[in-house]
Amino acid sequence: MNIQSSSSIGAYLIHALKQAGVDHVFGVPGDYILSFYDLLSKSDIDLVGTTREDTAAFAADGYARNRGIGALAVTYGVGALSTVNAVAGAYAESSPVIVISGAPGVKEQRDDPLLHHRFGPFTYQREIFERITAYATVLDDTVTAFRQIDNALRIAREQSRPVYLELPRDQIHLPGMVLPATESNHTISDRETLDEAVTETLQHMKQAKKPVIVAGVELHRRNLQKILKELAEKTGLPVAATLTGKSVFSERHNQYLGIYEGVMSSPPAREYVEKADLILMLGLTLNDVDTGIYSAMLDPNLMVRASKGEVIIRHHRYPNIHLADFINELAEKSGPCSHYFSHVANDDLLEDFPQPGRKISIVRLIERLNKVLSPEFSVVCDTGDCLFASTELRVPEHSNFYASAFYTSMGFAVPAALGSQLSDRKQRALILVGDGAFQMTGTELSTHARFGLTPIVIVLNNHGYSTERFILDGPFNDISDWRFDKLGQVFGSIQGYNLHTEEEFENALLQSLANSKHINLLNVHLPADDPSPAMRRLATHLGNIVNGKKT
Repeated sequence: MNIQSSSSIGAYLIHALKQAGVDHVFGVPGDYILSFYDLLSKSDIDLVGTTREDTAAFAADGYARNRGIGALAVTYGVGALSTVNAVAGAYAESSPVIVISGAPGVKEQRDDPLLHHRFGPFTYQREIFERITAYATVLDDTVTAFRQIDNALRIAREQSRPVYLELPRDQIHLPGMVLPATESNHTISDRETLDEAVTETLQHMKQAKKPVIVAGVELHRRNLQKILKELAEKTGLPVAATLTGKSVFSERHNQYLGIYEGVMSSPPAREYVEKADLILMLGLTLNDVDTGIYSAMLDPNLMVRASKGEVIIRHHRYPNIHLADFINELAEKSGPCSHYFSHVANDDLLEDFPQPGRKISIVRLIERLNKVLSPEFSVVCDTGDCLFASTELRVPEHSNFYASAFYTSMGFAVPAALGSQLSDRKQRALILVGDGAFQMTGTELSTHARFGLTPIVIVLNNHGYSTERFILDGPFNDISDWRFDKLGQVFGSIQGYNLHTEEEFENALLQSLANSKHINLLNVHLPADDPSPAMRRLATHLGNIVNGKKT
């Protein structure tokens, strides 16, 4: 770390963040963090004030998914605890977010007063964050603070998980001490183990008649998209992605099969994957979302599973192998596989859009977006039917798809898009969000407007919590009917559209694509009984589980 040993703990932290690639920190001011905010405001890092603390954490998550690291800074108690859900989501989704919480001073805590925002012993907040981060520490010792900061950022990058730094306010301006560098715990793959795993995998690939690659979210987090493409093109193998791994492989590539998630899969992906005689499962987390509520019909004896630092081939387990090393070795040593694969035709058949007077439906809306979606857009998707419908959305190469696809926290998309756009202003966000999720965090569009961001926001308005409605309906799924298209009168710089028909949607979409000076919000009214095919299949399974039926 190139910084004077006389630097303060706060200055060192800001320098470390900048060196790691953080140009923006998200948060809401509070007295325990104000001195650190003052330092930030005088630094090269931009402080982005959000409307709520949880949206600051969602924004830092979106930032981290594109930049490789993100950060938020909030006050003690009411601020930090408001971020817990979003930070837990970042942990579940493997997103390296740096959580910085101001805190009462060391002397204040020693005197043990009943300070505001306190909710118990001062250790409680750190103990809470220990459960949802890969590293949690308090910077209350000037001798060790710099090393703690270095450790936190290293662990966030290596493990792709959130970390927590608690900064007592009387420590911010105290000089820290630069200690000798310690060896990183990061290890390289065991060479002999790697060679054996690659050799066995290549043997199975050579013998297979119908092999397939299924790519997961860890490839995103480890930035392995390019080497995946190299492996696929060198071998000629078809590639399916999991829902959490969506966009890890160009969805317009002629080797792309579609999303595989058990019974919720696209038909070509399900048929090919479940009939394959060898499945290269790269970077997968076999959670209930990616397996279609565990409806995936896959034979473990036909799998090669590479993830979380190990490779499993049938009954053989090869530990201490990093995913990047394994895929690189496979790509280097493999050649064209002797198999027959006819690529899935993915040209749109939507030639009759818009039909005069026809009510807009979710299926045809997604089909229309596939016609206009280009690499200049990143898609940021919320939880609900927009997520399930997006399985049929084909994200082009050099674009991205961001979602809380495993943790499935409603309210992710609008603030996450704030972070993703600030991390790369060259990509405009296409935000897909349900009406319920928008009511939770849609206020963050005002921050988009303040920073001159111009996303296209499509609110899928089916007047309630549609996923729950199709699992078990009841009045508890109804929500207030907002005129989302009128929010420009409140937030400013928003061009709103209130849409019911295909013609109205077509006109609004074309105007939004051409209008790059304002936020464009399309309030699309959809029938409450018209879910996407994937959500209908999911709801059937979940409904059976809720009602105690076999699935």
